[in-house]
Amino acid sequence: MDKYLIVGLGNPGDDYAETRHNTGYMVLDAFAKASNIVFDDKRYGYVAETMLKGRKIILLKPTTYMNLSGNAVRYWLQKENIDQQHMLVIADEIALPLGTGRLKAAGSNGGHNGLGHIQQLIGQQYPRLRIGIGNEFIRGHQVDWVLGKYDEEEKEILQPVIDTSIDIIKSFVLAGIDITMNQYNRALRKKQETKSTKQEGSENQIDKGDGGEN
Repeated sequence: MDKYLIVGLGNPGDDYAETRHNTGYMVLDAFAKASNIVFDDKRYGYVAETMLKGRKIILLKPTTYMNLSGNAVRYWLQKENIDQQHMLVIADEIALPLGTGRLKAAGSNGGHNGLGHIQQLIGQQYPRLRIGIGNEFIRGHQVDWVLGKYDEEEKEILQPVIDTSIDIIKSFVLAGIDITMNQYNRALRKKQETKSTKQEGSENQIDKGDGGEN
């Protein structure tokens, strides 16, 4: 049976819930909810399992805290005898705008501490999905930004990316990283419209039709 490890990076505990640095956790929570499965508290992480067309999917939310994420990743790869190419790591990315993302087959850690520790322990040849959180912080306040909680407007912008991430996980398991990148990366680069912006667009069209000012 083919096995796949899907890792959502973040920090454990209520204080970190729905913070930008816990975006990986949020994706896995959404996937688990859609799959009607729950997480169990196991060694190095919260773990849930499901099946998809004969393939076993293991969801992992490390509880090592972000800077030691590699300990959890290495342990579960070895425990389940999963090849690194069958692992997808989901993390936040300040270099990408909120509402966007990027899927890569391998690469550097980009300064992300969680990805950095994973790289120290297993190298950088593994697929990853980086989800934009933006960088609207004053110089020297990056930590405050990534550990800050999403507000309601930001959650609305983020939600379409989380929904797309659920589809990406399924595609990764069924079709592999290359096909999944080709299918989803263009959509991830384009910031998704929120319900508010769609409504504004509709109202603008109505205004123009009525001869209103532009």
